[in-house]
Amino acid sequence: MKQSTHQAKPSKGYLESMLTTRRNLIKVSGTAAGSFTVAASLAGCGALVNREIQESGDWEANAWLTLQADGTVTFTLDRVEMGQGTYTGLTTLLAEELEVRPDHIEIIFAGADTVYRNPDYGLQLTGGSNSISTSWGPLREIGATARQMLVAAAAEVFQVPETYLHASEGKVVHSASGKSITYGDLLKLAAQQSVPDEIALKTPEQYKYIGKQNARLDNIQKVTGTANYGIDSVRAGMKHAVIARSPYIGGTLVSHNADQVRKMKGIQAVLEVTSGVAIVADSYWLARKAQEALKLEWQRTADGPGSSSEVMKFYQQQAQEDAGDELRDDGDFDAARKEASRVLESSFELPFLAHATMEPMNCVADVQQDRADIWTSTQAPDLAQVVVAKVSDLSLDEVHIHNQFIGGGFGRRLSQDFIGEAAEISFKAGIPIKLVWSREEDTQNDFYRPASYHRLAAAIDSEGKVSGWDHQIVCPKIMDWFIWDAAPAMFPWAPKFMYSMLGKAGLMTEGTPMTPPDKSPYEGADDLPYAFPALRVRHTKADAGVPVSFWRSVGHSHNAFVTESFVDELAHELGKDAYQYRRELLADSPRLLAVLDAVAEKGQWGRSTEDGVFQGISAHKSFGSYVAELVELRISGSEIEVLKVVCAIDCGTVINPDIVKMQIESCIVFGLTAALYGEITIADDQIEQSNFHDYQMLRMNQIPVIETVIIQSNELPTGVGEPGLPPLAPAMAGALFAATGERHRKMPFRLA
Repeated sequence: MKQSTHQAKPSKGYLESMLTTRRNLIKVSGTAAGSFTVAASLAGCGALVNREIQESGDWEANAWLTLQADGTVTFTLDRVEMGQGTYTGLTTLLAEELEVRPDHIEIIFAGADTVYRNPDYGLQLTGGSNSISTSWGPLREIGATARQMLVAAAAEVFQVPETYLHASEGKVVHSASGKSITYGDLLKLAAQQSVPDEIALKTPEQYKYIGKQNARLDNIQKVTGTANYGIDSVRAGMKHAVIARSPYIGGTLVSHNADQVRKMKGIQAVLEVTSGVAIVADSYWLARKAQEALKLEWQRTADGPGSSSEVMKFYQQQAQEDAGDELRDDGDFDAARKEASRVLESSFELPFLAHATMEPMNCVADVQQDRADIWTSTQAPDLAQVVVAKVSDLSLDEVHIHNQFIGGGFGRRLSQDFIGEAAEISFKAGIPIKLVWSREEDTQNDFYRPASYHRLAAAIDSEGKVSGWDHQIVCPKIMDWFIWDAAPAMFPWAPKFMYSMLGKAGLMTEGTPMTPPDKSPYEGADDLPYAFPALRVRHTKADAGVPVSFWRSVGHSHNAFVTESFVDELAHELGKDAYQYRRELLADSPRLLAVLDAVAEKGQWGRSTEDGVFQGISAHKSFGSYVAELVELRISGSEIEVLKVVCAIDCGTVINPDIVKMQIESCIVFGLTAALYGEITIADDQIEQSNFHDYQMLRMNQIPVIETVIIQSNELPTGVGEPGLPPLAPAMAGALFAATGERHRKMPFRLA
């Protein structure tokens, strides 16, 4: 196998945040209809959002808080809700400062607009566990500014100083008399107030909602079945579509019998599209029956991946031939190795992983001559605009994304292939269509978590201390597959003929302000917190041509397993306790040390357990949060039975403790599934797995007892949707070594 030259569809592409003054951050306008709109440049977007009043009287909110005379408060949520809690968390930030109850706010999902760009990425993405951290300041400031202007308006009504008044539950109250005026009655007067130069944000002891045990605001919709997911979308006159895709990775279509299939009852069209042959029918099942009648011939690509074993051999060969780019080089590892009394070496292999979202890929597309309307579930609405524009005659501003609840993202819905497919079918068929992938199609046409190969070496000096650490990581770069849609989205002014050039420019300029480095291969390894005198981390790029993308916790998902497992090996080699050895090395990382201590105490590390129960422990920082986990397991015949997982997390200021616990539990279940079962394998250039029978999910009766300790903190809030996953596998590996005496350096874990 040769290094793939395929330029597929940034890890995190960033745009420099533009500075904005207080007056530019928030502006207020009023209308005769009695509405008061706070328009904001959320999260450092650097561009004002202007209100537009539709002829119908509706508001098309763009990152706006809207208050109406009837008391309605509407918040446009610019970070998608895919189960991680943005629907509740971001609304809570706004409600806290605005002084309204979170459950009294109406929430609508944002469409695609540059004002909604995530400041960490320069794109309108929800991912990287940063929705709270990037919105923590702006949303609270918006709510506080509106509150102060409403209080100023009430001061004119009551003819008293503002200090005599306070806001509460959607009203401004005269503190002495208890008399109050609703926000709705104050709107016209509030709109005339000057925007305050200084914002008085609440202090933690004043919080009513932040940090409290709050119910999720989307619970009722979800338990009653009224929440609309992408797959629920229905449009008048739409037809149903499916696509037959190549069974070979990178394969191309040679021939088909479309003319025969078009004659079948209920078939509207059979079309060649970029990814294969699309069938449009009156119903989903008619389309599937017609798909069975298709006779297709496919041509393999010359540089296909072959098999999983060939991919790993290719990685190993690349490791030998290319020392890789040095990402961190503290001290002098080569000298430490030369002077060492002994050297401990290990290698690790991790497989490709599918996302396996419970809601398969789907999209409703209505592409017309002058506009396209897209109903779907996407983590990246502006990238969705790009893929629609690519397959049609439309420009980005003619593509309208109607986002819905997401039935599982995990990074899969950052890739927009399914939306491009639906738009291409609608464009060529000339009718609105609904495309739904089968579970088999979802499993075999994913953008996978990259497989990786790791080589580690530790130099141990004559005093029995580690004097040097070397870690070589071999895997592809996600940006190589992602930049082709990301670059045009970052430059929406660019004409379509420049899209390919922008993608190439992104690849060529990686490491510059235009395209910062793709850290996905080595994140969690290059910032290793352990105090070793010499520490070197390298990345060797190896792309076998298998489509890859972001997967929950991204590079941390493999690097934490590797680094923490190797720390366990070092502790054993030096005759030290795994927990105590980490404590020795974490003097310069007090927050990571604190969660390690907390989980050891809560999980009773080292306690005398019943026969056959064994413990493992690990700690890792990711997405700004510090997490440690302790696993207890036993071996039942040929099965690994995880009994308990104890997790301690320091994620700064907590918005909703229940959601933090939910996300920790979700991460642990997700990580445990991968550790026990997760493996996408390749044979004959084809993905072997097809459904949950051979890409297994954890069953409810297999879920361990999970205990979560949340460290109290007034630090800025950090991520919770992903940090609970990385420490799980290495803690399991440590417990498995205690149980079996064997090191598990490959995933999923299999007993000898």
